This record gives sequence, structure tokens and C-alpha cells, in this order.
Amino acid sequence: MPSFSQYGKKAVIDQDECVECGECQKCGVCPVDAHYRPKYEWPRVLRWYWSDPLAVFPWTGIGGRGTQEMKTNDVTGRFADDEVGFGVEVGRPGVGTRLSEAEKISVKLATLGVQYEPDSPWTKVIDPISGKLRDPKAGGEKVLSCILEFKAPMEKTVPIWNTLMEASKEIDSVFTVDIISKCKDGKILLKPLLDEEGIKVRINGKTNVGLGRPLIP
Repeated sequence: MPSFSQYGKKAVIDQDECVECGECQKCGVCPVDAHYRPKYEWPRVLRWYWSDPLAVFPWTGIGGRGTQEMKTNDVTGRFADDEVGFGVEVGRPGVGTRLSEAEKISVKLATLGVQYEPDSPWTKVIDPISGKLRDPKAGGEKVLSCILEFKAPMEKTVPIWNTLMEASKEIDSVFTVDIISKCKDGKILLKPLLDEEGIKVRINGKTNVGLGRPLIP
């Protein structure tokens, strides 16, 4: 649903649908410069954090909807040989999501005992044991997207995948799934398991170009 309606020459922002990305103000589309940033109060400020790429999460000190940990494992060593990492991005620009929809997924995942990335913004607003938002009022806030980042023992890959497929039938948004596995001797350690289960993936690689040393051999 668009976040504004136009009546003749006047456009009115639908405050419930607005995700506070700030693009209307940044692009300078208004001929009379009517757009302005209000003072964000809790929990509406969450819209800004998850929708404006220039916003910095105060509890992590980083910008963006997630961390770099999934992409730089050969330096940070977040995932061991026998572990699998997941990044579940709920919502997309043009679609968005209420944080309550992401909460539905994290509650389901909590039953599997996944380990959330400690520096991820999503981890900071939920109880990692139950998967529920710490503040229920935050559930009504709409954002462009948010990313659930977590890892688990490799043997939980299929149960996690099945849980995500179940969740896809229950949420009022869309989500994409990143599955992270280490490579060793030119082989992706998780690939045989994914092939056996018929889970089709598009392979993307990130390679350390000498900017750091692996923390896990």
C-alpha cells in the first residue's frame, strides 16, 4: 500500500504506512519543501532505524538492517565447520513488514534453540529465548525490512528450513533466506545436505582478500 494519497495538488502521507525512510525529503520532490523529519519517539523510531540506510542503531553503533558477520566469516570466524548460519530478511522495499510479522518467525525459531548474532539489531529488540519482542508495542511498527541473523549446529539445517517454510504461510509479508556454510578444499560443506533434501540455493561467495586472518581454522 502506498504511504501517501494525492488530493488534487496536495499529497498527504499515511502515517501508519510510512516507514520513515526519509526518501521523500532526500529526493527533493516537493516544490515547496514541505517534507520534514519529526522528532522520533519510541517505538516509532524503530521505523527509521530499519528503513533509512543512513540511520545508526544506538545499541549496536552500526547502520543497515543487519551485520557484516554473514559475509566476512573467513575473518570473523562466526561459523565453524559443523555450524550453519542463516539470514532471514523479512520485508522488502516496496512491500515492507510490520515487526510483528518478523516476530512470528523468531518465535517459531526459538523452539529450535538457534543462537542469534549478538550484534544484530533484531537480537537487541527480542528475548532470544522466546523470540518475542521485548516491547509488544514495537510489533505495530512498519519498516522496509529487518534481518534475523542466527546460527545453529549443521544437523538443524532441515528443521530450520521446514520451520521457515511453515512460517511463510502465516506471515503477511515476504522474506528471503540466506544459508551460510564454510568452504573447505574447494567444497561447500553444507551443499551435500542441501542437495539430499532438495533445497535449491543460488551459490554466492565472499572471499577474504587479505584484510584479516580467520579466527576459526
